[in-house]
Order: sequence, then C-alpha cells, then structure tokens
Amino acid sequence: MALYECTTVTDKEGKELLEHGTALFPIACYRDDMHKRPVPWHWHEELEAAVVVKGRALIEAGTEKAVLEQGDGFFINTGILHSAKNAGRGECILHSMCFQPWLVGGNKDSIFWTKYVNPLLADRSAGLVCLGQKNSREEEAVRLIEEVWETCVKEPSGYEFDVRHGLSRLICILLSGSRHINGQPDERSLRVEMRMKDMLQYIRKNYAGEMKMKDIAESAMVSVSECLRCFRSTIGTTPIQYVKQYRIQKAAELLRSTAMSISEIGGQCGFSDMSYFSKEFRKAYACTPSEYRSRQAILSAVEVREQSP
Repeated sequence: MALYECTTVTDKEGKELLEHGTALFPIACYRDDMHKRPVPWHWHEELEAAVVVKGRALIEAGTEKAVLEQGDGFFINTGILHSAKNAGRGECILHSMCFQPWLVGGNKDSIFWTKYVNPLLADRSAGLVCLGQKNSREEEAVRLIEEVWETCVKEPSGYEFDVRHGLSRLICILLSGSRHINGQPDERSLRVEMRMKDMLQYIRKNYAGEMKMKDIAESAMVSVSECLRCFRSTIGTTPIQYVKQYRIQKAAELLRSTAMSISEIGGQCGFSDMSYFSKEFRKAYACTPSEYRSRQAILSAVEVREQSP
C-alpha cells in the first residue's frame, strides 16, 4: 500500500474530500510531519487512529485537547471535528490511518456491526480517546495501531486479513476500556460541535472577502458572544484570529502549489494590504512569502531526489 503524506483537503463544510484507501480495501496510512505543516480543523466519516512516533503533538477534537508524547496514541470517532499540530520545537511525526467502520463491522446486520462497531459510532462522547502507557490495555492499543500501520505499508502476503484482525482487536479494546463508552453524550458539546461546523463552513466559503464576527455568528444563528464562546472552547482562539490563520494557511498552500504572484495570492486570500500580509505570514512561518516559496521548492527537489532509484 502506498504511504501518503497528509494533505488535508476539505469541502465547504470542513468535511475531508480525500478518499482513504479504495472501495475494496478502505484504509489508508499517512506519515504526518507536523513540523512541516499542521493538520487543519476538518472531519471525515472514517475512523482514525494514530501513534506519535517522534516529538510531541497537540491533538484537538471537538472541545477536547491533549498533548501526546512520543509513544502515545489516539483514536478519533466518525464525524468529529479535529486538528493536529506540533506541540514542541523539534520534529513531530505521526503514523496515522483512516479506515471505514465497515472494514471491521461488515454488513450492518452482522453481530460484529451491531455488538461492537455501532455502539462505538453512536457514542458521540467518545470523540477523542487518548492512549498512553498508563496500563496494559492502552499499551496494547498503541502497539496494534503501529502494527497495523506497518503491515499496511509493507503489504506482506495476506496482509488484508492481518489488518482487519488488528483493527478488530483495537475496537474491542476501545469498547472495553474507554471511560466514555456507554456514557451519555454531552448535549452542550454536541450543540457547540454543530455550530462550529456551520461557522467553519461559512469561513471557508467566504474567507477571501471582508468578514466580521457578526457575519460568522449569524451563519450558525447564534449571538456574537456565543460565537466567541464556541471558538474559544473548541479551537482556543477568537473567530477573527481563526480567519486570519486560515487565510495564511490557504496562502501557504497556493505558494507551494501554484505559480501565482505573491500579490495575487494575498488578494485571493483576503489580504488587501501586502505589507500586512507579509507581516502576518512571517509571524506564522518565520519567513516572508517569497522565502517560504523558495524553501518549499528546495524541499520538494530534495524529496524527489531521495525517492528516485
């Protein structure tokens, strides 16, 4: 199986558009380098499991946040807004995998689906499950995630059976040990999650134009104060600060992937003042837009040489 680098692409609702794996074998593995770029806020229907193999990572899912150390793992349920970024100054590498629930559960009338998979999917309070090294259950879960990841990448004979078996064991561990399972969902958290999806959808649709906080709040039919509370509790920043961060992130994507001029990119990403654009970009990436483009071109050339036979 091909090993992918994380390049999250979302629709206007923040739902990830990337297809994970194939229709025949719906699982994909990623090597996420948080030092190069963070994983932005997004959501997908697939389940996700990952291990921090180097450095420290900040994982955010809904209103939950956790800093995970090297050797820790985590699980993210279907439909949960989440993001990941470097929590330290050095390298930060994740081995992550996304897979469709039916890879483990099979037919929705089967006992595997009704007894094991569906209860996990239905429990919205099990949005983020952190897996450290506190007990043998968590240690086994982390080991399984890394084993499944390695098996997918290496593709030994019959690896599909080994992958499904490993994921099945992981689901059993999550059901048996998580404090969340069988608990009642937090209605406040569910409301915040739905409102955040609406507001993120609005921002991603309109980030190139002028945007005020009341516009963002109205997109989810909430007050400005509630809008502010939602962003602070979920993302840890204000709506306007998030808009600026999102614009800078989109500008970086265009600098990496297009030959557009810097002024064109700035304008397309909502910056009418190029000196302000350069200043804010430098704050985020510690370099100017032109320096960033040059560095990315060098990195891409090095990666191509390393991958050449």
